[in-house]
Amino acid sequence: MNHSSIDDARWLQKHSDASLRRLLPRIEERYKAQTDPAEWAAYIDRLTTYFPQLFKRLHGLYGQHYDFFYHLESILASATEMWLQRPAELKALDAMRELDPHWYQSNRMVGAMCYADLFAGDLKRLRERIPYLTELGITYLHLMPVFKVPQGDNDGGYAVSSYREIDPRLGEMNDLRELATELRHHGISLVLDFVYNHTSDEHEWAQQALRGDEDHQDYYRMFPDRSMPDAYERSMGEIFPEDHPGAFTYRNRIKKWVWTTFNTFQWDLNYENPVVFSGMLEEMLFLANQGVEILRLDAVAFLWKRLGTDCQNLPEAHWIIQAFNALVNIAAPAMVFKSEAIVHPDEVSKYISPQECPLSYNPQLMALLWDALATRDVRLLHYAMERRFAIPEGCAWVNYVRCHDDIGWAFCDQDVEAVGFDPRAHRDFLTRFYTNRFEGSFARGAPFQENPDTGDARVSGTCASLCGLEQALAESDENETELAIRRILLLHGVIITIGGIPLIYMGDEIGMLNDYSYDKDPAKVGDSRWLHRSAFDWERAEQRRDPATTVGRIYQGILRLIQLRQQNDAFRRTETEIVNTGNRHVFGFFRNHEQHSLFVLANFSEREQRLEARYLRMMGMRKSMVDLFAGRTIIAAQELVLEPYQLMVLSRLH
Repeated sequence: MNHSSIDDARWLQKHSDASLRRLLPRIEERYKAQTDPAEWAAYIDRLTTYFPQLFKRLHGLYGQHYDFFYHLESILASATEMWLQRPAELKALDAMRELDPHWYQSNRMVGAMCYADLFAGDLKRLRERIPYLTELGITYLHLMPVFKVPQGDNDGGYAVSSYREIDPRLGEMNDLRELATELRHHGISLVLDFVYNHTSDEHEWAQQALRGDEDHQDYYRMFPDRSMPDAYERSMGEIFPEDHPGAFTYRNRIKKWVWTTFNTFQWDLNYENPVVFSGMLEEMLFLANQGVEILRLDAVAFLWKRLGTDCQNLPEAHWIIQAFNALVNIAAPAMVFKSEAIVHPDEVSKYISPQECPLSYNPQLMALLWDALATRDVRLLHYAMERRFAIPEGCAWVNYVRCHDDIGWAFCDQDVEAVGFDPRAHRDFLTRFYTNRFEGSFARGAPFQENPDTGDARVSGTCASLCGLEQALAESDENETELAIRRILLLHGVIITIGGIPLIYMGDEIGMLNDYSYDKDPAKVGDSRWLHRSAFDWERAEQRRDPATTVGRIYQGILRLIQLRQQNDAFRRTETEIVNTGNRHVFGFFRNHEQHSLFVLANFSEREQRLEARYLRMMGMRKSMVDLFAGRTIIAAQELVLEPYQLMVLSRLH
């Protein structure tokens, strides 16, 4: 640390201490009498603990404002008011989580994600489906956006018109609160999206701006002509080139260009305005008070804009999240953040820390699993995971095979080159493979946001259809059906065992196939992501207990993997060691926790693969081992043989 940074740190510490001394009496005068003295003392203790971090980040964001200390006090007042409104049961949960702050690292954590309407119809009926979730061992339920949105164009719920109103088709806020409570009583944490980079143009703030209110126009980024938008766009890429060029939309009602990174009806918020920060803090803590335990922060990379940059992953974007993190630790410590950053892997990791987002999606692992499945080659998967899987202590990946969105090839070009592939050609191959444009492909997916000039595209499709089940059933090919089932179990086996929270998109556990009827809906036509967003097939799910059916084999295989994870101490708050198996078709890693250790092997080829026994000895394995997934003892005197697409979870015989 140089002298300048030391001086800066001393200055910040001095002024943080002075600010807290001035502000605490004012906060106590306004709020102390409204609650129990012991509760208040615990609240002030958290406020004192996290205030230095909060002050540092807010000063970095807003210190140049002449009224900075007014905004600082306003933000603390908002947090305190929201804490006072917090239900007693959630305050009790806060106390539990403070004693076990890394609760999300438990091997009991298994995630599911779904759209409430597609899975159950609405929030009330979703409560009736809780037994299905507990049967599968789910302890973390991520509901796709449930808030009020515009009719028609709403980006699948990501254009929010009100953060305190539920989409009427799903119910009311009271239904969400009751669902959160019932889930919690069944040991399931509710996860919701917090869409905070932008609002719908029907949000009250946007409507006030359209009426000409200058204060609310300053909640967004607006320009009277094209000079500044043109200047910004010279260094920015397009996100959805099919839908609208650039990042700005003209609104003739106010004769201004509005910043719209994603869609023309999604207005980017202006976080240079501290009033926006304070307003979004209240919305965030309101959701915490409904019982949300994990908040997925949407589009974290785009929060801050600066001329001459690509306006992604700027330092201030991290500061905003860190300030929110400090405030949540003060007012609702039972809730934690999960980042959604579908950007370069090196940038993804920068959002992960106990002070920012303790949880993060792992888009790189998702992309690399599909890569290994297409190439039958795990070298890129091994190379990237060996270098990039480790994250700070106290944090956890959220690993998934696919989600509600498309599959993008979010891996590092340098990693691709290091294993001997050309990055551009390799991505092109993967897109062609998974959209069934490559000879010999088993996958049936569709391109998403295909750029006609560059050929760049992402891929849509259910796990089963991308793994070959749709094609195999269409051709009545029993051998290919068998291989497709094995591929599905292999991918889920890796995310369930590798470390972090596995996340299953509801429907994948029963092998649901692509739904091509979306193209008949005017609101969905042209958006191929609806290919894999069909209504949950409860009739199909009835087959899940019959091991003679395809559905039964997939479901019971995934259930067995989940039970293996939840019943074995090697998967508790563990470290993962990626290892070279000596076979380019077989991915391997150790899971270690105290005296417990497991060796996981995954064959990404449709052919038998062999590992030399002496290599296994070198890795500490014995001649006799137990495959916990298959439930049988294996003798590997000379070599270990893996069947096509087999996953082994090996334990030493005691």
